[in-house]
Amino acid sequence: MIEGVNACALHEVEDPLPGPGEVLLAVRHVSLCGSDLATFKGLNPLVELPRIPGHEIGGEIEAVGPGVPAAFAPGKRAIVVPYTSCGTCPSCRKGRFNACRSNRTLGVQQNGGLAERIALPYGKLILNDTLAPRHLALVEPLSVGFHAVRRGRVEATDKVVVIGCGMIGMGAIAGAAHRGAEVIAIDIGAAKTDLAKRYGARHTIDARDENVIERVMELTAGDGADVVIEAVGLPATFTQAIDLAGFSGRVVYIGYAKEPVSYKTQFFNLKELDIMGSRNATAADFEDVITYLENRSESPDDLISKVFLFNDAAKALPYWAAERDRTVKVMIER
Repeated sequence: MIEGVNACALHEVEDPLPGPGEVLLAVRHVSLCGSDLATFKGLNPLVELPRIPGHEIGGEIEAVGPGVPAAFAPGKRAIVVPYTSCGTCPSCRKGRFNACRSNRTLGVQQNGGLAERIALPYGKLILNDTLAPRHLALVEPLSVGFHAVRRGRVEATDKVVVIGCGMIGMGAIAGAAHRGAEVIAIDIGAAKTDLAKRYGARHTIDARDENVIERVMELTAGDGADVVIEAVGLPATFTQAIDLAGFSGRVVYIGYAKEPVSYKTQFFNLKELDIMGSRNATAADFEDVITYLENRSESPDDLISKVFLFNDAAKALPYWAAERDRTVKVMIER
């Protein structure tokens, strides 16, 4: 549990019971997200503390309540879809349930999955006995990146810049490359940019050593990118995304800046940019990632920077805070 700013501890909580239409999931793996780290550091305005974190969850069905279909049998492995949707807000009425106005994501607006067991509606589980158990917890964060690619309408003829090679950015890199696009990945340090190449980036830029704008213009014959996906969430990278986008380009923001951002807005008009936000992921994104991982020739274990056993879970966020530059994903395993 995140008790307060920079404070984590293990707590005893009562085991939940599955109600009608619910499944009791024995949580086996939880991968921690940048939003969990922001909560730990007191930088997530969506969270009230204390909070049990964790929305990237893989587990095994342990019991079911009344009214659950037979397919959701005890022993089946499952991926958790951690969002809620009200069904009545403008987003839901348009079928964009991932952007529900009243969404309550596990580990953010409600307690999450970093517990031994969690009870959930069966409709929030995707059954999967094909992926390795540890990889089930990688599906949700990669899906967020795949969703940004979908929002950007990425095509095989596009040159796509992804700013940020953390886990969400890696999903955007993999998703864009999976569609055949030429991907340019930007981050600080070789650890993440080298990993980006293994997930489909054709070019990488280390922002500490290179002039990012000059290098992108060189790689795009002076045109700029067809699509820029921002996966950092800093004012500097928000404005940089506009600079890197070419005329008639698309800009997709996954992260959100914690401080106000100042733009030279004439480039919105001069370039006639499509500027979009990207939130969470859809069922189609989850399925795309599952298919991608099932057909990938190499294991995605290289995305997992550090694994902590459940009894040591309180050490995970402090570790990530201290090793952020070298860390893509921290995972809890039980």
